[in-house]
Amino acid sequence: MFDRKLNMDSIFHEKQEGSLCAQHCLNNLLQGEYFTPVDLSSIAHQLDEEERMRMAEGGMASEEYRTFLQQPSGNMDDSGFFSIQVISNALRVWGLELILFNSREYQSLMINPINEKAFICNYKEHWFTIRKLGQQWFNLNSLLTGPELISDTYLALFLAQLQQEGYSIFVIRGNLPECEAEQILGIMRVQQQQRPRLIGEDEAQTSAGRPAALGQTEMGFGVEDEVVDEDEELKRALALSRQDIDVEDEEADLRRAIQLSMQGAVMSNKSSEYEVRNLKSGSQAAGTAAGGQREGQTETLTAEELRKRRQAYFDRQQQQAQSNIPQQPGAQSTGGSGSVNTGSEEDQQQKPSQ
Repeated sequence: MFDRKLNMDSIFHEKQEGSLCAQHCLNNLLQGEYFTPVDLSSIAHQLDEEERMRMAEGGMASEEYRTFLQQPSGNMDDSGFFSIQVISNALRVWGLELILFNSREYQSLMINPINEKAFICNYKEHWFTIRKLGQQWFNLNSLLTGPELISDTYLALFLAQLQQEGYSIFVIRGNLPECEAEQILGIMRVQQQQRPRLIGEDEAQTSAGRPAALGQTEMGFGVEDEVVDEDEELKRALALSRQDIDVEDEEADLRRAIQLSMQGAVMSNKSSEYEVRNLKSGSQAAGTAAGGQREGQTETLTAEELRKRRQAYFDRQQQQAQSNIPQQPGAQSTGGSGSVNTGSEEDQQQKPSQ
């Protein structure tokens, strides 16, 4: 069984030296020391000569031609920077082609990024490679201390983040040369326990502040100080979004509960009105005129007022029942007043047996 650390060590990764990021980008893409600064300088000089010849066609005595000769090369400079034309010509040697990722033609193809082979990214004067080795993706940025594993889920988000930060992204088309890492990682997947850091990051953290270039690069590459797997970051982001949704759901549930309670209060009022009407219809002492007036009023009474009036009615009934018992101790109540004496029926049934 292959050692997972050895599998990571099989990945070719050139670290940053000076401003030779274009060279590091190409070699990390091709997984070997394929290009040197001299090779790229030769390509740049060839491009400069082709441009000079095109300008000379308009006349070597023209003002445009003399101005062109006085300008520095647009394909390279003394720091080690090389243009996209130099990189494109260098890849053409290996039968590889660059396609702009956010171009209308490519986007219309609706290709999932995980189905590609590699990407080259550029921001200002920095170049770096994202390549698929085996079945896994790696950020081979030369500013990192080592290759950074990128999950399939995170790849699309990573590319979108780079675009938002202003990066130009190019898709690599063609057959990349065979390499050891491709063969090993094609057999076994790797796991990265600790993500690589930016070169010199530890020293920069102890100083007053990070260099502007490193801070800008960290923002673009999404390299964090914490050692966290990309999938865990995505899960955490989704969990936070779910919490926001839960808060919204709770607020919606609260609004629905308040609405239901208001409906319940209305139903309680209607139920109270119904009970009061039944009590009125069963009471002959209540007078038709007064009863009709009160029935009209209950439509606007609150539930609390209805409960008070209903309790007062029962209290009056109980008082009448108690006052009738001593007045007619040996006789059955006839209900001459129109009231129903419900409290003395049991006594009236037992007295004849005595």
